[in-house]
Amino acid sequence: MFKIPELLEATGGKLISGNADIGVKSFSIDSRSLKRGEAFIAIKGEKFDGHDFIAEVIQKGASCIISQRGEKKSQAVFIKVKDTTKALGDIARFNRNRFGHIPVIAVSGSNGKTTAKEMIACVLSSKFKVLKNEGTKNNHIGLPWTLLKLDSSVEAVVLEIGTNHFGEVEYLSGIAQANIGVITNIGASHLEYFKDLNGVFKEKATLINKLSHPAIAILNADDKFLRKEALKLRNKPFVIGVGLKKKSDFFASDIKYISAKPGFAVNKRFRFALNTLGYYNIYNSLLAIAVGRIFGLGYSEISANLAKFSLPKGRLNLIKIKGIRFIDDTYNSNPLSMRQALGVLENISVKGKKILVMGDMLELGGLSRQLHRQALKEALKHADTLITVGAETKGCLGKNFKLKNNIFTCATSSEARDLLLRKVGVDPDDIVLVKGSRGMKMEEVFKI
Repeated sequence: MFKIPELLEATGGKLISGNADIGVKSFSIDSRSLKRGEAFIAIKGEKFDGHDFIAEVIQKGASCIISQRGEKKSQAVFIKVKDTTKALGDIARFNRNRFGHIPVIAVSGSNGKTTAKEMIACVLSSKFKVLKNEGTKNNHIGLPWTLLKLDSSVEAVVLEIGTNHFGEVEYLSGIAQANIGVITNIGASHLEYFKDLNGVFKEKATLINKLSHPAIAILNADDKFLRKEALKLRNKPFVIGVGLKKKSDFFASDIKYISAKPGFAVNKRFRFALNTLGYYNIYNSLLAIAVGRIFGLGYSEISANLAKFSLPKGRLNLIKIKGIRFIDDTYNSNPLSMRQALGVLENISVKGKKILVMGDMLELGGLSRQLHRQALKEALKHADTLITVGAETKGCLGKNFKLKNNIFTCATSSEARDLLLRKVGVDPDDIVLVKGSRGMKMEEVFKI
């Protein structure tokens, strides 16, 4: 429950009209789903403006309107703020402060952050009531919205923090006030804005600098950027490393695959078996193991939970559609996640062909062509047949590869689907990996 004076304090807003003695139990930013008595925050976005729906939410019984405009008086409480998006974050921070004793784990990184977040939540939920971002709602809207649900019944919070511009991790970290910060890796993502890996690292590392007491950082010790940071910090904040190549606090070895799903030993003592594809998911599970141990969970309990864990949709999911076996990795793509997906294609055993439908990797800036060439060279080591989608991959093939009868190019994912079915041909012994950036709409390949 929020009192109006608390909302004014949190946002620095001005009460324009209405009864300041009322309380607000919940909030809405969508006029379509607003319930009577909720407060409506009129978010102004690129494609919509919540201010256009204020009359509608008043009719639906909104108890409070938080707006950037000086609205006319009505029975509803009107609070005027400079920026409603910032007001959402301010209220979320205020709510986080009210429950400062509840631990918050924040997860960031170039790849795997959603999976790591879900794995951590899976491990902790066996013993605690966990609040987490829904899906990938990890931005300036999704993260605050999650924290507005924080109440006294919650025992732990797991938040994913995303970014594609400088300053976003710092802003979101300031709202989350995490006690434990997890960074999965540093890779070539959003280089259109971060320019290079040093820029990516600088942005992600802000999470560690913003940690609240007891300030524990859990980092991928095999990542050269994060290992350097770990060695530099070590005690402030307290740093825990996980790895496969470098000796670390939680170290995986003796890796064995069963149906392309990895099993491994942690610190040469405790055996784990994952129900997920992907070598890199060993890293994500090590991060979850580290968090679980901090919270007092035993290795056997953590192992049992991870053995049941399934990957979120669009992330290396094995699916079958009309007899065709696909690896669905369509959620997004960048050079590091492409390399990781190709590792799955390499390790999976099939009687037939290994086919890759590869969409362009977007937002790579001036390094785009170079990174696409590298990805294509790697792809041709592991795929028997390659279908590319988009101008970047096609341009690289035309200049740097001798076109063969096992390489096809097209402009859209729907064209790739038709090529796959009508020209390439697929049978039940084949496996088809489908991967590309979100903007390439690679899921269209599955509409057969």
